[in-house]
Amino acid sequence: MRPKELRDLTDEELAKRLADTRQELLNLRFQSATGALENAARLKLTKREIARILTIRQEREATLERR
Repeated sequence: MRPKELRDLTDEELAKRLADTRQELLNLRFQSATGALENAARLKLTKREIARILTIRQEREATLERR
């Protein structure tokens, strides 16, 4: 997802997306360890999406603190 799309999500939807993406990363790591991973670039993309989600959560928390 694009950062704009992630920012449009509610806090609950963002938390769900984070949990799903972390689960996907876990599955990809297992596939990589067993040699079943077909697209190694998917690991990098999944890590980036997790980082985007965490960044947006942090932005929201910082905005709340400033108020």
